[in-house]
Amino acid sequence: MKKLIISLFAITLMSAPSFAATWVAADRVAPVGKVMLEKNGLPTTTTFKVVNGEADNSDVSTTNVVLISSTDLSYTGNDNEVAAVIGKELGHIINGKATKTKVRDFAKAAIASKLSADNVLVTAANSDYLASKASLSDNKAADVTGADLMIQAGYNPLAGVVVITKMPGSTLEVLQGKPANSERAMNLYDYLTYNYPSKVSVGYGCQEYRNFLAYADPIVKDRNANAKKLAKFNKEQAKNKNTRAKNLQQYKTTGMSGWESSYLILKTLTESSETK
Repeated sequence: MKKLIISLFAITLMSAPSFAATWVAADRVAPVGKVMLEKNGLPTTTTFKVVNGEADNSDVSTTNVVLISSTDLSYTGNDNEVAAVIGKELGHIINGKATKTKVRDFAKAAIASKLSADNVLVTAANSDYLASKASLSDNKAADVTGADLMIQAGYNPLAGVVVITKMPGSTLEVLQGKPANSERAMNLYDYLTYNYPSKVSVGYGCQEYRNFLAYADPIVKDRNANAKKLAKFNKEQAKNKNTRAKNLQQYKTTGMSGWESSYLILKTLTESSETK
């Protein structure tokens, strides 16, 4: 009997690594996504699908399927980090990213129709710099909305910071010794520091997060030591908090963001005409 018990124990130990190795990010999207929806009062009939490349969720209102990028998932290592990727996509939907893009394209087309192709305004409107700034702004907003959703669902929101800094950054950041995507990661960290200090105090146990803190802690310390900087920070964060709450409530109530509503009105007015 003793030999049998020892043999069974040995088999269990040998099997343990194989169990740990079975964690696959793509397989965790559906169960983690379900928790995110249920705990936040979002439509539970929504399903999730992992796709290659960029996730385009502009048709989610008709398909009721949220697409999740396999590329983004490749930077995750646990359920908290999968929740961060899902939260960002839900954040884009709630904040009306797809419709913001339509409005921007609408505005660029309007400018182009009035001016020549080599006009400075047309060139600026179609510049890579402007597109990059818009993308960064959209991602920042989605990150913090996603963090709100993660907290309600019981996930560690600092996983969002970790996933962001795992993603490839710029050469300039490397030369400056900054974490990858430092501006975006710091934006999320600031939001969490202001709104959920108890969550930040729990921390996150990985080297990527420790690397980020080495960059972020001096910035926070400097801000807290300057009354004007701290007052400005608190004012901005209070405004951001209200914006997130309004966006989420509107999406829950109407199924569309304020941007979607505005675009539909704008589109209707533009396309309307008197018929004889």
